[in-house]
Amino acid sequence: MKPTLNVVTFLWKPKPGYRSAFTFEHVNSLYRMVKRHYPEPMRFHLVTDADERAGLDERVFVTPLWRDYADVPHPNGAHNPSCYRRLRLYSNWARDWFGPRIVQLDLDMVVVGDLRPLWNRSDRFVFWADQLNPHGRINGAMQLITAGARDEIWSRFDPETARVVGRERGKWGSDQGWLAHNFPEGTYGTWGTADGAFSWRVHCKPKGGQLPDGARIVNFHGLEDPWVLAGSVDWIREAYK
Repeated sequence: MKPTLNVVTFLWKPKPGYRSAFTFEHVNSLYRMVKRHYPEPMRFHLVTDADERAGLDERVFVTPLWRDYADVPHPNGAHNPSCYRRLRLYSNWARDWFGPRIVQLDLDMVVVGDLRPLWNRSDRFVFWADQLNPHGRINGAMQLITAGARDEIWSRFDPETARVVGRERGKWGSDQGWLAHNFPEGTYGTWGTADGAFSWRVHCKPKGGQLPDGARIVNFHGLEDPWVLAGSVDWIREAYK
C-alpha cells in the first residue's frame, strides 16, 4: 500500500523588521485547496510557534515549531526570511514523526488543478525549478522529500558554511542555498511549467494576471500576496472561495 502523503507548511512569528501577513486563515485556505485537488490519502500538517490555535481548521495536524537555527540570519541580510528550520524535514526524526513521504509547501501558493501528477512521482526528491535564479534550479516553495533518506542535510548543517555557500549562489533563500550545496545537478527531480507549476511574477503578472493553460499550482514568491490579489483576479478569488 502506498504510504499516506504528508503535506507540511510552516507559520512562524516574524523577526522584527520583516513583513509577514500570514494567519491561520491562510493555513485553512491552503488546506482546502490541497484537499480539493489531491483526492488521495493525505495528512495536512502545520508547524508553528503560535501561542494559541483559535480559528485553525480542526482537521489540520499541529506540530510545535522547534527553535533549532531560528537565529541564524539569511545569507543576504537579516531583513530577509531565514528558513533553515525547514531542513529538519530531511531528518530521521521527520520520517518518524510525519512519515516517509513529505511535501513541504509555502503558504503563499495557489492550487488550481490536480496535484497528483506533481506529488505521485517516484523520485526521492523533487524541487520547484527556480525561474528567477540563473545559478541553480532549487526553490524551496514546494519540495517532495523522502524523509530520512538524506538525514545529513539536517544533522550536518553548519550555519557558517551555509552562509558562505548561500552567498556564492547569489540571491538565494537561506535553506535553498544549503540544499543546492548538498544536491548536485542530476540528483533530484524538478517541477516546471511543463508540469503545471507556474510563477505569478514570471508567467502571470506580465500577461495581465492571466492563468496559463495547464496550470496546477502558482507560486507567489515576492511581495504580492494572492489573498490581496483575489479582490481583482477571478481565478485567484475562485481558488480562495
